[in-house]
Amino acid sequence: MSERVRKAVFPAGGLGTRFLPATKVIPKEMLALVDKPIIQYGVEEAVASGIEHIIIVTGRGKGAMEDHFDHSFELDATLERRGKQDLLAVSRGVSALARISYVRQKEPLGLGHAVLCAKGLVGDEPFAVLLPDDVVDAEVPCLKQIMEVFDERGGSVLATMTIEGPAISAYGVLAGSEDPGNWRVFNCTGMVEKPKFEDAPSKQAIVGRYVLTPRVFELLERTAPGAGGEIQLTDGIKALVKEQKVFGYNFEGKRYDAGDKFGMLQATVEFALKRPEFGDKFREYLKGLAL
Repeated sequence: MSERVRKAVFPAGGLGTRFLPATKVIPKEMLALVDKPIIQYGVEEAVASGIEHIIIVTGRGKGAMEDHFDHSFELDATLERRGKQDLLAVSRGVSALARISYVRQKEPLGLGHAVLCAKGLVGDEPFAVLLPDDVVDAEVPCLKQIMEVFDERGGSVLATMTIEGPAISAYGVLAGSEDPGNWRVFNCTGMVEKPKFEDAPSKQAIVGRYVLTPRVFELLERTAPGAGGEIQLTDGIKALVKEQKVFGYNFEGKRYDAGDKFGMLQATVEFALKRPEFGDKFREYLKGLAL
């Protein structure tokens, strides 16, 4: 079995109901964060981390994602004819980002089921999972950080962040202990999905970046559906913890929940402020608002 992480799975078959009516026709992964679809941020992070093959798990009505990452011959020809070389480079850059394959999740049966749909394309090798809703701004890509931990430690790695107070109840939370050699590494012995604040086993909340060994596929195949008839990825990882080493890694960077309206607004403002071509102008505009 190859121990190098070469493939990344993007579960993108959800209905995006939190963004209705915008997502009635447009996949939530294609909603724009400043001027790029949110899924493109994740694909760019994966490529920057050394991933060679992107696997996007889609569902009904998600064809816009395939079109986005494909060549647009009519658009490119029009831009070239009009001499708009800068925009032509942007368009061609998107289609040249990565080798991308698609697999269909015929029913929305949970995150674990979506990951399982990619088994045939992943094969018997470790792989990454990136949730497109989680956009991470980091100097060193978040996925690269956890891939480095995988290379060093040899076990599955989950990206985590420290959550203080009752907000922990919105996350999957790791049980275990801080590694004595590196405070960012958490030796995982289990996990609890959305615990009550008083029952949370730690402050380490799981965010949408994972490096997993292929054993998780077999365990997901044995996982019984939970609430709503869905197969949960956390249940597969819980079973994995009993057989193999699993680590949490408190990554360096800032995570935005772009699957939530408020989180998307936060990300839009903060990403826009970092843009050299209009960040200063936008900052002055914000200062002038009667807040």
